Amino acid sequence: MRPRDRSVAGRANRHRGEVEAVIDGERRILCLTLGSLAELETAFAADGLAALARRFSAGGLKAEDLIAILGAGLRGGGNIVSDEDVAEMSVEGGLGGLARLVGELLTAAFGGEPEDGARPDP
Repeated sequence: MRPRDRSVAGRANRHRGEVEAVIDGERRILCLTLGSLAELETAFAADGLAALARRFSAGGLKAEDLIAILGAGLRGGGNIVSDEDVAEMSVEGGLGGLARLVGELLTAAFGGEPEDGARPDP
């Protein structure tokens, strides 16, 4: 089944691990599905989801890592984009907004609620 572009999507469903963000001025849905997590395992040469979670929780992500995570989340949310497309996109709030978005996406995928409303810092 071919994914549909969800650039003009409805509200994100947190129970399904979805996150909503404004990217390139358009509201988009992102989700790290099983397929997009498998994509990230390959991209990061991780030996399973536990290794992937440890990698992300260690922090110190490079810009290339953020592109891979954001791209996987966008594709998992039904957006038709390549990592090359993602590299050219702007996220509302600049670099800080991007870091918060990736942290929120990882929290939604790997579970756990941020304490006191704080978002994890990738």
